[in-house]
Amino acid sequence: MSPIRRIEVFSTGQVEIRPEHAAASRAPMAWWLMTSRRWTAPRPINVYVIEHDRGVVLFDTGQDRASVTDPAYFPAGPTGLLYRRLARFAIDADQTLTAGLERIGLAMSDVDVAVLSHLHQDHIGGLGELARVGEVTDPGAHRPRILVDPAEWATLDRPLPEAAGLLESHIRLEGLNWETVSWEPADESVRPFARAHDLFGDGSLVLLPTPGHTPGSLSLLVRRAGSAPILLVGDLSYDVHSLESGHLPGVGNRARLRESTSAVNELTRRLPGLIVAAAHDPGAADAVRAVGAGKARG
Repeated sequence: MSPIRRIEVFSTGQVEIRPEHAAASRAPMAWWLMTSRRWTAPRPINVYVIEHDRGVVLFDTGQDRASVTDPAYFPAGPTGLLYRRLARFAIDADQTLTAGLERIGLAMSDVDVAVLSHLHQDHIGGLGELARVGEVTDPGAHRPRILVDPAEWATLDRPLPEAAGLLESHIRLEGLNWETVSWEPADESVRPFARAHDLFGDGSLVLLPTPGHTPGSLSLLVRRAGSAPILLVGDLSYDVHSLESGHLPGVGNRARLRESTSAVNELTRRLPGLIVAAAHDPGAADAVRAVGAGKARG
């Protein structure tokens, strides 16, 4: 019997980005960010929830609703302008991390592990809600582990982290139980990846390094007996068809994005039926839900 009981997905709002963000053009990022007048159609901001025998695991925590209600959420001045140019959000009152969990019958206090694909704002937005769990219940209660790649954590110590998309004041919150991932030699089942981290030691939830969008971006391979495997890839791509064709997104290190994209596509060839789900792919939620129904993504 599989240790994974169920996999759920919900969105913490919608985001519009520049077309050049979703799919790289020849123009450098600094140029299109300041000159583009177009936005994509709204895209989801997905949070994935895996119920495992060893606890409830989140992959990413979504966008904070305060980002659309609190005028002081983002930096002021030129850095704030970059954030406004990069993305715009729509988040309803019932699209918080807490509300999403409640809709699937869980509470914030049920979360045991939150794996962050990377530290950009629309993936760390629920950290504040996780940090408040002990305040609402028992201040001495167990707090969930927050897992991040060590290279990603190190980016917080670089000069001007906010200009690099890291809202440090919303990340370094009191009361969070941070851990960096300990990468180990990967077994043959996840080749071509040379490093991996088996979250519970049973092969069902395996972290894989997929840098490129950020220095420490990571993905989560979910393997459940009787179901197609699922690879949650964060922002390595913005839709699975772009990933399959090798078309890179417009934010990140292109050489490393290309390497990680190639590795994921090779893993897809090695694992027939693998479902790849990106954080902002409009088709990702249905694809993940279809796994339980025995359907393949077309």
